[in-house]
Amino acid sequence: MTQSRPLSYGAVAVLHAVAGGCRFGFDIMHATGLTSGSVYPALDRLEDLGYLTSSWEDARTARREKRPARRYFTLTGTGRAALAEALDRYKTFRPVPLAVRPSRA
Repeated sequence: MTQSRPLSYGAVAVLHAVAGGCRFGFDIMHATGLTSGSVYPALDRLEDLGYLTSSWEDARTARREKRPARRYFTLTGTGRAALAEALDRYKTFRPVPLAVRPSRA
């Protein structure tokens, strides 16, 4: 699928982080250096475009770990294609360090 409008640099960074294993907001923020005010709206837009899917973890797990429930994101096939197209366009894109912090599923 060809997108009608190119993805922003921040959206590409978010997609790249998800592709590399960062599955929830704080991990994506940590990997990309972007703020929550950039990451969470980008995640919503990317999901609306069909590039990501999301699911909420079981609330009991979050309570057991004494934190809010996490929303986990997964790259779709369409998202993988959009990321490849965007990386081709952003030739100077520096990949985020994907082994920064392992995500817990």
